[in-house]
Amino acid sequence: MVMPNIGIFIGWGLLTALFLETGWIPNEYWAKLITPILTYLLPVMIGYTGGYNVHGKRGGVIGAFATMGVVIGADITMLVGGMIMGPVAALLLKKFDEAIDGHVKPGMEMLVDNFSLGIIGFVLCMIGYAGVAPAVSAVEGAFSTGVNYMCDRGLVPLLSIIVQPSQVLFLNNAINHGIMAPLGIQQVVEQGKSVLFYVEAACANWTGCMIAFSLFGDEMQRKSAPGAAFIMFFGGIAEPCFPFVLSQPLTIFGPMLGQMVLLFVITTFGGGAVGPVSPGSVFTFYMMSAKDAILPNTIGYFLSGIVSFVVTAAILKMIMGRKGSQPALETAGTDAEVSDAVAAAAADVVRSTAGTVAKLDKVVFACDAGMGSSAMGSSILKTRLMKAGLRPQVPHVAISEIPSDADVIVTNQNLAERAKQATGGTIPILTVNNFMDQDEYDRVVKEIQGLMDRSAAKATPVVDAQMGAAPAAAPLAEPTPAGLSDGILPVFDERNIVLGAHLANKTEAINACADLLVSRGYVNEGYRQDMFDRDRDVSVYLGSGVALPHGLDSSKEKVKHSGICFIQVPEGVDFDGHTAYLLIGVAGRGEEHVAILGQVAKTLIDEDNIDKLKKASTKQEVLDILKL
Repeated sequence: MVMPNIGIFIGWGLLTALFLETGWIPNEYWAKLITPILTYLLPVMIGYTGGYNVHGKRGGVIGAFATMGVVIGADITMLVGGMIMGPVAALLLKKFDEAIDGHVKPGMEMLVDNFSLGIIGFVLCMIGYAGVAPAVSAVEGAFSTGVNYMCDRGLVPLLSIIVQPSQVLFLNNAINHGIMAPLGIQQVVEQGKSVLFYVEAACANWTGCMIAFSLFGDEMQRKSAPGAAFIMFFGGIAEPCFPFVLSQPLTIFGPMLGQMVLLFVITTFGGGAVGPVSPGSVFTFYMMSAKDAILPNTIGYFLSGIVSFVVTAAILKMIMGRKGSQPALETAGTDAEVSDAVAAAAADVVRSTAGTVAKLDKVVFACDAGMGSSAMGSSILKTRLMKAGLRPQVPHVAISEIPSDADVIVTNQNLAERAKQATGGTIPILTVNNFMDQDEYDRVVKEIQGLMDRSAAKATPVVDAQMGAAPAAAPLAEPTPAGLSDGILPVFDERNIVLGAHLANKTEAINACADLLVSRGYVNEGYRQDMFDRDRDVSVYLGSGVALPHGLDSSKEKVKHSGICFIQVPEGVDFDGHTAYLLIGVAGRGEEHVAILGQVAKTLIDEDNIDKLKKASTKQEVLDILKL
């Protein structure tokens, strides 16, 4: 609700910084604009936007109408009142419109629409004036008293203990615009400036953290962290920084302590801002600084970055000094350790590539607010898609505003579940972990191409390179044999081996394993989805170029016989930023497969064996290397 209106907040902040009696060029005439915009325009625009998000233009109109009730009924700025009344009013109107849909006589639609909005809005406006406004005023008053108490006693820096960890969970917009901005604006009205605008939205601590990752992180982090630091410092977009901290959670102490220093200096020496610092770039930081606060703000700002850098660097050096580089597979030497390796080898990030796409007109890049990381990501993704010969629209939107005509959704891994809920799971969702990793965007492009390929041919047949091309409708492997004398399939034999496969992405890779297991009669079709669900929970990539697609603990009822399949992918296939050359699909019903799987694991400990399997030209050669 707030982010689409942030430009108005900035404009109001400029008016305040310039023309307030304590501003840079005090002017009584122009200062008359400050209070009405704050009192009426900002809350009503928030109410309109909240209503629009719920029920389009009709929702926006009734949201603004209902918000006026709380605005007039309170003595404080009703930003929170607008956040409540806007969507609530729109939701009630939406429910009414749905209830009467199809029951209005032709020619009466406009009359019903106008009177329904007017009557519902009239009632809600009165409720807001008499009930909601006093309640919100009381709650905000209590919060304001608590915050003022902390300010008077220099305790505001302690808020960083809560705020910075919440930021990396992508709650930054909720904290900044839902809590700190309304309270900060109230302090500006009363005191001319507020430190609360800097509790969440200041970029020095995150910039210092990213510089530390640039110098002391792992190879991939050193490659991409400088870009995140640049975007944070100049663009004020913090989301590219969060995945770095999530990958090394202890490093949160860097930004946390850095922000504490900033808040300590500002509260101690009278710093503060006159408006929301959003986006939190160095430009906005100074633009919103109060006239008499430039010096303490500057000192606190740079000290914040230095402290964040030093603390983060120390933590990274400690972590990198004791961190082992071997993947879990390399330590799995016994049968029991094989299952542990599967559970412990979660690589980078959860990704979801559900379904197929019949067309590619619109690829939506979504983030929490639709204006920060998504704007940056959509620009990069659009360029990558054009290089691949694809030219869809690539708009950036908030999760709550994903259009129904989207063909594919791209979002951060932490927001994937919200995107799924917002769309009902009907649109394929691809995820990006690191906004600055160019390889991630290349992977997304490949996955989009894979979704299109699977739409054209639901499952591209994977064939043995020695057998030549198969017909389009041919099964992945040979038909199930008549069976052994006891009617039980062997857990693994040469019919479970595919050589020279060409797979475009992880989705095709997992499908290839599922195709083999289904076609050989080991599992029923439902096991396929369980394999994807397992990878979504814990990555099935083990390391050293090997992936182990398999089902869930609850999949046993879908397994007819225990079985293992082997697929060689000479060109490799991307698994969440890692390249897998060998796929080992597993379906376990009892304990029959454990011994074989243990032997496979022992074989793959030796990387020479992995290289031999990559180059194997016959199925017997694979069996010999695996000693099966």
